[in-house]
Amino acid sequence: MSVTSIRGADRRGGSDRRISPIFLGIVAVAAVSGWAVWTEYASDRGFAVFLFVVSAWVVSLCLHEYAHARSALHSGDISIGAKGYLTLNPLKYTHALLSIVLPVVFVIMGGIGLPGGAVFIERGRIRGRWRHSLISAAGPLVNVLFAVLLMLPFALGALDSWPTDFLAALAFLAMLQVTAAILNLLPVPGLDGYGIVEPWLSPATRRQVEPFAQFSLLAVFGVLWIPSVNVAFFDFIDHVMGWFDVPRDYTDYGYTLFRFWKN
Repeated sequence: MSVTSIRGADRRGGSDRRISPIFLGIVAVAAVSGWAVWTEYASDRGFAVFLFVVSAWVVSLCLHEYAHARSALHSGDISIGAKGYLTLNPLKYTHALLSIVLPVVFVIMGGIGLPGGAVFIERGRIRGRWRHSLISAAGPLVNVLFAVLLMLPFALGALDSWPTDFLAALAFLAMLQVTAAILNLLPVPGLDGYGIVEPWLSPATRRQVEPFAQFSLLAVFGVLWIPSVNVAFFDFIDHVMGWFDVPRDYTDYGYTLFRFWKN
C-alpha cells in the first residue's frame, strides 16, 4: 500500500532491527500448513489451505511494508529503525487494521489481493524525486517477486509431479500477488502507483488530489464489483498468469479449497 509521509521530530532514541517473533510465528504457520497441504496430512484439507494462504499472504504484506521502510532508510530517513518497521512485526505498521486485517478480509470476501496499510516515511529527510519514487515502487516489486516465485513451479512442469491441492493453493496465492501488484501500481491517490508519479507532479496538482487519498481503497474495491470491470480485470489476471502456464482451473480450485466453510 502507499507510503504516508510525515515531517516530525528526529527519532534517534534507539533502533530495533531484530526480526520479530510474531513474524517468525506467522512464517512457521505458513510452513507447517504448507507441509500439511503437500502431504495431505490435515484432516480438513480446506482449512489447511486456508491457513497456508492467509499466513503466506500476511508474510508478503509484511515484506511489502518492509521494502518501503528499508528503501526509505537507505534514502535518508534514519527514523525508520526507531519505528520498528525493520522488525517485520505486522503490529508495528501504522493502521494494523488497514495493513493486515482489511486485506485478509478482502481475500475472504472476493478472492482479491487488495493492498492495505502504510508506513510513515519522513519525506522531508529524503532528497531527490527518484528516491521518493523508488520508495513507493519497492512494495509492489515485492508482490511481483512473490508472484513470479509462486508461478515458477507451473512454468517448470510441476503439474506432472506435485500434489494437486498444493499447486491449487500456490495458484490462488499467486493470483492474490498478481492482483495486489497490479492494483497497487494504479496511479490512484493513496496507492503506491500514485506515490511513484507524485514527486513529478506540480504542487498545485498534488494539493488538488490529496483529499481523495483516504477513499481510494474503497473506490477501487467498489469499481471491481461492477460486473463488466470485474470480468475484464480477471481476464487480464488470467492472461498474465498464462505467461507462466498457470491453469485457471487450479486457481479456481484453490479458491474453493480456501473457502473451507463453504465446502
